[in-house]
Amino acid sequence: MLPKRLLLVEDDRALAELVSFHFDRAGYAVTRTGDGEEALILADEVRPDLVLLDWMIEGISGIEVCRRLRRRQATANVPIIMLTARGEEDDRIRGLETGADDYMTKPFSPKELVARAGAVLRRVRPALAAEALAYAGVEMDLVAHRVKRADRAIQLGPTEYRLLRHFLENPGRVFSRQQLLETVWPHSEDIELRTVDVHIRRLRMALGHPDLIRTVRSAGYALDSEEHS
Repeated sequence: MLPKRLLLVEDDRALAELVSFHFDRAGYAVTRTGDGEEALILADEVRPDLVLLDWMIEGISGIEVCRRLRRRQATANVPIIMLTARGEEDDRIRGLETGADDYMTKPFSPKELVARAGAVLRRVRPALAAEALAYAGVEMDLVAHRVKRADRAIQLGPTEYRLLRHFLENPGRVFSRQQLLETVWPHSEDIELRTVDVHIRRLRMALGHPDLIRTVRSAGYALDSEEHS
């Protein structure tokens, strides 16, 4: 199962390590920074499933980072939880109006934060918390690790399974070869981009529906069906 990607933006090193520890135990892949400018760069590189964002950080403020993430097409729908010592009602309202999905005031319980993060993901991106995924007749059982299409069992290798799961979690979204490499392959630094093309061909053949995974010229690939457009 692919871990959920978490971008933690917190300049208190001790707190960042504590939060990272609890999210790592909960199965998240955590990327950390305490700088607002770097957070915006990492958001493009990591493509997080969830952002934990402190209000008071180095460089630009957390509230401005939140505002800019919401303006970008690639991160407009990424769940954001604000972390801050500012507990005044006006501050909470400002954070939520800027685009945060939830708000936790320091000090907080790391276990509660993990639970709140899971709740936000279930609400905002239900595919990440689902036990099954489906699109255009393709069904994936995440518990049994089985795939079928039109009631026919599909046999996939581990890489094709991870690739299909990523597409099913993000139907219609175009991913470049580099993005797929970094997301689906555990050690992508040792793998060539053309490897992605090879596994895309294998996945298309296994599904028996080559047009389901669309090639977007000069951009990459997308799970896309005219029936769902």
